[in-house]
Amino acid sequence: MTLTARATSGDPIADGRHAYAQACLDDGDPLAAADLARQTLERVPDWAPAWHLLGRALLAGGDRDGAAGAFREALRADPADGLGAGLDLAALGVPMVQAMSRAYVATLFDAYAPRFDAHLASLDYRAPELLAARLRPAGPFRRVLDLGCGTGLMGAAIRDVCAWLGGCDLSPDMVAAARRRGLYDHLAAVDLETALAAEDEGALDLVVAADVFVYVGALEPAFDGASRALAPGGLFAFTVQACPEEQGEYELGEDRRYAHAPAYLDRLAAGRFNALTMDQATLRRDRGRDVPGLVVVLRKA
Repeated sequence: MTLTARATSGDPIADGRHAYAQACLDDGDPLAAADLARQTLERVPDWAPAWHLLGRALLAGGDRDGAAGAFREALRADPADGLGAGLDLAALGVPMVQAMSRAYVATLFDAYAPRFDAHLASLDYRAPELLAARLRPAGPFRRVLDLGCGTGLMGAAIRDVCAWLGGCDLSPDMVAAARRRGLYDHLAAVDLETALAAEDEGALDLVVAADVFVYVGALEPAFDGASRALAPGGLFAFTVQACPEEQGEYELGEDRRYAHAPAYLDRLAAGRFNALTMDQATLRRDRGRDVPGLVVVLRKA
């Protein structure tokens, strides 16, 4: 999927060269793609998509240092990073404070929304059903917040045990798709920290996040927000991809998703949550392989 921070440079000649460069890269000719991307940048030197395309072409041609430089220029031209240049730099081993920007996630899922449900079905995606199986015996719930609700698959799995169900997602198109399901009492196109902060302290009985933290990395803000918004005894339920302890607290994998270590989750939970379950499970399949994960349910102390 090709993302663009700005659909046009404002220069038709530059746009044409950029389109030819993308076609060359798609056809397996990174050298020609890089040359055309440079020609594009001669006309529009501050256009982030051209820098990002140059980086991808150089990387495909084996020039990792050149690619890193081009991705840095893409970030300079588009600090919000709707193209995911920070993610590309992280994949090259360049330390990033926030590799996966909110703008990138929103752009990615706006483009993904029309085929989201069908694509997940093809991957045998199971996070909502795995979470619902663990949550239903604890219901019904008075007030629930579905973080990163997407098109509403998690909401559909637990709506009948929720008196009030709210949802949030960075992608406006995802939120629009969830709204069409007619399941949610409130929806907002905001990040999870903002959604949690909008809740009164102790207002929620359940905070749920199905296949969301793979796009987050550091989970301290999510744990802080959930702890504040949940009533004593309330549940914080989520899935993560699992990484071995020796890899550290979390890591960005080749699939460009974050995986988290159980010890990291235990550390974040300590003193404010009690673990009810932390079960190993297959969350989905990717390129014919099972994706190992954890299904976690914590109770607010």
